[in-house]
Amino acid sequence: MNNRITGTVTTTRKGLGFIPDPNDLENDFFIEEGNLNCALNQDTVEVEILVKSGENKSARVTKVLERYRDHFVGTVEEREGILGIVPDERKMYANIMLSPTEAKKVQPGDRVFVKINKWTNPKERLYGDIVKVIGKKGNNNVEMEAIVLESGFETKFPHAVEDEAEEISRKEGKIPQQEIQKRRDIRDTLTFTIDPFDAKDFDDAISYKELGEKDGEKLYEIGVHIADVSHYVREGQPLDKEARKRGCSIYLVDRTIPMLPEILSNDLCSLNPNEDKLTFSAIFIMNEKAQIKDRWFGRTVMHSDYRFTYETAQESIDNRSGPYANELITLNRIAKILQKEKFNKGAIEFEQDEIKFKLDENGKPIGVYKKERLDTHKLVEEYMLLANREVARHIYDSIKKKGTKDTGSIYRIHDIPDPEKMLELEQFVKALGYDLNTKKGHVNAHSIKNLLKQVEGTPHETLIKTAAIRSMQKAIYSTKNIGHFGLAFEYYTHFTSPIRRYPDLLVHRILAKHLHHEPFKDREIIEFQNIAESSTAREIDAAEAERASKKLKQVEYMADKIGQEFLGTISGVTEWGVYVEEKETKCEGMIKIRDLGNDFYEFNKKTYSITGQRTKKKFTLGDDIKFKVIGADLDRKTLDFGIVG
Repeated sequence: MNNRITGTVTTTRKGLGFIPDPNDLENDFFIEEGNLNCALNQDTVEVEILVKSGENKSARVTKVLERYRDHFVGTVEEREGILGIVPDERKMYANIMLSPTEAKKVQPGDRVFVKINKWTNPKERLYGDIVKVIGKKGNNNVEMEAIVLESGFETKFPHAVEDEAEEISRKEGKIPQQEIQKRRDIRDTLTFTIDPFDAKDFDDAISYKELGEKDGEKLYEIGVHIADVSHYVREGQPLDKEARKRGCSIYLVDRTIPMLPEILSNDLCSLNPNEDKLTFSAIFIMNEKAQIKDRWFGRTVMHSDYRFTYETAQESIDNRSGPYANELITLNRIAKILQKEKFNKGAIEFEQDEIKFKLDENGKPIGVYKKERLDTHKLVEEYMLLANREVARHIYDSIKKKGTKDTGSIYRIHDIPDPEKMLELEQFVKALGYDLNTKKGHVNAHSIKNLLKQVEGTPHETLIKTAAIRSMQKAIYSTKNIGHFGLAFEYYTHFTSPIRRYPDLLVHRILAKHLHHEPFKDREIIEFQNIAESSTAREIDAAEAERASKKLKQVEYMADKIGQEFLGTISGVTEWGVYVEEKETKCEGMIKIRDLGNDFYEFNKKTYSITGQRTKKKFTLGDDIKFKVIGADLDRKTLDFGIVG
């Protein structure tokens, strides 16, 4: 074995590190404090192996080959008369110092965005330069912007991007007649949008037309129409480059950070009611059994006749009266058949409660409620899934007809579960009294569905659903189609949200080329995979930002309730305490070992429990528990709970 290897280092707040051993994937090399040699979390490094095997495998960093990141969000603090920055990044073990010149720009308590300077000598301090003073700590707008910047996104667009968007809106605000003539005109077909009540951009619409009977069966034309963002956002232009860089929109608790400037996302591209709009459509001829008799893909011009919210569309269905009630009832009936077929083929539904916050004018949470999931949510979802699946199938078939490799596209794929993680899940649910049948960790969708059926309506339902989701592979973008395990689809892509996801915009371009039988260059295919990888990474970053904003509001909400008692469920068990999730708000906090009572507690990994040696008091994953709030740390976004009784 070579004495030096390269890899990605993981660090801790205490200045310790770990790096994977390429010959032993289960046990990393440990890097002691003082041996990181200026390496920061996720940096690519070269290390020298100190101890090659055994329990004390260790290494030291010899060189930082590439910084993972050089921008950080933090809070300015004064220590011994010197101003420095304490980073939000939890795995950052070094504070960032400021030169006298930089220190003049800030005050203690400021939230800042900073770029670190070159750092090669661990005996010297890490310095940085202020990129932006975000504002005072604790202010809602400041904290939300801090979350966005820490996740690697920008809250504002570069001037060149804004200028291009305004120029496009000015020139193409009214659709030219020659553009309409190039497209299928569906403005006379009943079309409507169904979105959240507070939605500002509408990137999908559904059309409906009864075609009468043919060969003894009733036929319908059902269309899924998507904002034709690719008509406006041209490849290689500033708008396109910025959209690709962002990858997706971010949905925080109180705001959206859009992928495209609002003049496009909320106006020109948005399928607003009573306006002609350019769309890319997937139109299906279907019978009452939801069987597809014919399909058509192409560019269209449409006119939305009505703007439904999920609630108003549901009222029309439930009351069997109101705007377009008969059309919605038929669409809903066909959607339910599509849903049933999907589940019969092995699709897995991990439906969980979604928590929303009521905020006051300053962004402070004053209430928490569960978002109700209606039939109309599922209706829209099924038709979007249908369009995504059939577009992917069309592109895949087009590639195969040309006899080329499976590359000229970008797919949304979901791999089969990892056997080791499934074995761990099997042991986990068994400890709680449930069964997951695996064959040495290999599992099919029906086994997972059977598990979810067992826990339905039980106190452990949310817990086991969460554990199952975490045990599954993550859905990603790729140019290699392997299908989508969770949806039980052989072909799947993202076509339906180009306003808020860059891969969808790319799929529109790809589909257009296939429809016009245009060849793909090798350079394009390589670029597709680069975009697939970067879009997956940006999606993860966006999800982290969204979770951080929710966690912040949960901590803020509970901060006013110090001393109050609640009912919760033990959601995690560790050597240092138990995590508890409050039943109504889903706010999660920790009861530390020392707060469980005067006893010595032992952690049992196999039973996911800790037990007091003297009292024999046992705390097990999934147990109901009464607790009180004893602390709320807004900086770390953590809650401390204490046991009651």
